[in-house]
Amino acid sequence: MPRKDFDDLLAFITIARERSFTRAAAKMGTSQSALSHAMRALEARLGVRLLTRTTRSVSATEIGERLLLSVAPRLDEIEAELAALGDMRDKPAGNLRITATEHATNSLLRPALARVLPHYPDINVEVVIDYGFTDIAAERFDAGIRLGESVAKDMIAMPIGPEMRMAVVATPDYFARYPVPTTPQELTGHNCINLRFPTRGGLYAWEFDRNGREVRVRVEGQLVFNAAPPALHAALAGLGLAWLPEDMVEAHVASGELRRVLEDWCEPFPGYHIYYPSRRQRSQAFTLLLEALRHPPPR
Repeated sequence: MPRKDFDDLLAFITIARERSFTRAAAKMGTSQSALSHAMRALEARLGVRLLTRTTRSVSATEIGERLLLSVAPRLDEIEAELAALGDMRDKPAGNLRITATEHATNSLLRPALARVLPHYPDINVEVVIDYGFTDIAAERFDAGIRLGESVAKDMIAMPIGPEMRMAVVATPDYFARYPVPTTPQELTGHNCINLRFPTRGGLYAWEFDRNGREVRVRVEGQLVFNAAPPALHAALAGLGLAWLPEDMVEAHVASGELRRVLEDWCEPFPGYHIYYPSRRQRSQAFTLLLEALRHPPPR
């Protein structure tokens, strides 16, 4: 294959994946005009239209999508092999891309990186905070971190954290104004701080379990967030009841800033897992991160 075809195919794949000439140019370290020229030249040589351009977006045509699905995995394999050759050096090196929720990043991923990165200056990690169920293969992530129950069955998944529990909390001042709920159903009469995650579409139903009895409650309130940390801050401000991971609120409960209710309805469930495609060839850098997540220091 002529070098020009290879370069232009790589440009096409990047544009199609990013759905933007601007983002693709930034990712490849080139200019938008250079990418536009490369696409016009590639389409002229092939005699087909590969991209549909509008003022707001770029997408692959039907033929372009076929080319993307057939060629992109092969170029990814070449890139993986080149990375594997780099692993033959004395010191691990390379780039890793991880997608995780903010809570998983703060509680597990960031501490693991703090143990690894100072010893390996040639390892670079990009962490993308995302609450959706990202297609890590299509988005070219090395791995994702999500709750065990959320991981697709075709992925290799490894538990990296303890079981989790949720907690329903509010300030003592809030409970001075509203009655303390004794069952999940009573939450419908409270001002609750809702969460909306991109993959769910609607507001997330609060989930409870006691002695095998599962209950999901659609709560209502004045506030909605798409992440847990701002919901915690709103609860601390006395703006309502929040449903949050236990470890996020335990210090505030211990200090008396927050009061916990319905504790007997919040049973443990499987915690965070790191997952990655079964066909992925693990680099030394990725293996080091897995080991750091697998064997955290004692608390």
